[in-house]
Amino acid sequence: MSQAKFEKAVAIVQSLPKDGPIQPTQEEQLYFYKYYKQATVGDVDTPRPGLFDFVGKAKWDAWKSVEGTPKEEAYAKYVEKLLEVLKRADTEEAKTYIAEIEAA
Repeated sequence: MSQAKFEKAVAIVQSLPKDGPIQPTQEEQLYFYKYYKQATVGDVDTPRPGLFDFVGKAKWDAWKSVEGTPKEEAYAKYVEKLLEVLKRADTEEAKTYIAEIEAA
């Protein structure tokens, strides 16, 4: 999977409106987060958040779960998951996004 496809997928995920027709689940959002961090930063490089930071701990645990994943594999998993979400949405907007990713 190319870095260009990954970067296009990241731009699409970041541009999705919170109340739009394409809505990744919380689980999918964590999936995007962990593979984005793994692809852009590498293995976890921060201590686990404190006891009452539930969101921070969930994100940290998700990222930690993919420790050791090579950058190229993280690119691929991120893009593949977005394509799955877009195909499930089955809207004209989603079809446009799919074409943009495939063209990258």
